Amino acid sequence: MTEATSTRSGKRWIERWDPEDEAFWEAEGRRVARRNLTFSVTSEHIGFSVWSMFSVLALFMGPEYGIDPAGKFTLVAVASLVGAALRVPYGFAVARFGGRNWTVFSAGLLLVPTTALLVIMEPGTSYTAFMAVAVLTGVGGANFASSMTNINSFYPLRLKGWALGMNAGGGNIGVAVVQLVALGIIAAAGAGHPRLLLALYLPLIVAATVCSARYMDNLGPVRKDSGAAREAARDRHTWIMAFLYIGTFGSFIGYSFAFGLVLQTQFDRTPLQAASLTFVGPLLGSLIRPVGGHLADRLGGARVTLATFVLMVGASGLVVAASLSASLALFIAGFIVLFVLTGLGNGSTYKMIPGIFRAQAETRGLTGEEAAVYARRLSGASMALIGAVGAFGGLGINLALRQSFLSSGDGTGAFVAFLGYYVLCCAVTWIVYLRRTAGRARGRTVAAGGARTGAADAAGERQPAYAEV
Repeated sequence: MTEATSTRSGKRWIERWDPEDEAFWEAEGRRVARRNLTFSVTSEHIGFSVWSMFSVLALFMGPEYGIDPAGKFTLVAVASLVGAALRVPYGFAVARFGGRNWTVFSAGLLLVPTTALLVIMEPGTSYTAFMAVAVLTGVGGANFASSMTNINSFYPLRLKGWALGMNAGGGNIGVAVVQLVALGIIAAAGAGHPRLLLALYLPLIVAATVCSARYMDNLGPVRKDSGAAREAARDRHTWIMAFLYIGTFGSFIGYSFAFGLVLQTQFDRTPLQAASLTFVGPLLGSLIRPVGGHLADRLGGARVTLATFVLMVGASGLVVAASLSASLALFIAGFIVLFVLTGLGNGSTYKMIPGIFRAQAETRGLTGEEAAVYARRLSGASMALIGAVGAFGGLGINLALRQSFLSSGDGTGAFVAFLGYYVLCCAVTWIVYLRRTAGRARGRTVAAGGARTGAADAAGERQPAYAEV
């Protein structure tokens, strides 16, 4: 069987794509999907590095820049806000323009904020200029939404947890990599040379753009579908999963952006000391994300997600205790555990999304390819919204820390608030996706890629039960 492609306006398009067909998948689908996954990860990885650039550059911005800790938290929060907001149009752009085409555009666009930073990164630059460029760096965070929506369409349901975990983990690790590169520059040349960091990323962006254009594909069956977007926005599970994703990914990116600043501000670490610690958490959290997806494929995403939030409550308690006692060792240990858990939860929550909509398809009487198409449409559309809302968690974390430092001089109040949020996430996950009500227990169950569907609720309508989503 040969790869079914056609040329449309000089661009690569695949017109036949049915990953649920095992014969098609083994003959050609797996090879094409992995190629697209590889270069999707590459572009998304650099996007995350650009998005988190201000959190790293803050380590280079000494007193001569005239920006206090609250001002630095604000710059990081602005980048987080813009990246979150842009995830909605970026997620829907894949269906409108094609996954390959949009990846080429979004990767090339990273040249704009990186070049701007290269120009302005010096003492004496106005805070307004830094704020304007912080807005531009937000485009790097939006790449995640289009990348995840695109890769979701390439893989069958049984492999989505692994594939989405690999795609997201490879992208997330861009945060740790840029922090490691910054550590090397500070160690070798000192904190007075931030432009070296920016200069290194310009050729990487060009290479990612060229490779995306040469090796990626557009999927013809993934058409512009505004109806799917409207359906996803009306579905309560889109917003429930967004709430949970704030707790996992929102925590990951928020902590990644803020950790170095907290170490400098609350624990008086030098730029080199802070840089030598900040990369560890994002690195481990990124590497373990595919493990979260794989565990969700085997055990059920809701179970893994609940266990993750329970452990995050405990880890947050350690961070609060460390903040109160000014114990740097305990603080770092608690945060490292939190980073690892956010990575696991990122993988498991994204596995839940296609499983939820596949379960809904079954309750509507859809089977086979019809059910797969329904789940693919709704999960792809919902991912754009969930990814955007989840990323706002990064904004919330940085704003909460900023306010906590302004009010009390440390981050304890913010850490207590984060602990409370994880308690709520535990409750929501249990009540919505794991608790077996009497009505659901009486219903029939249908295995669907790790999901169960059940029968009548109190109103007599068939509603899916998600105990194994």
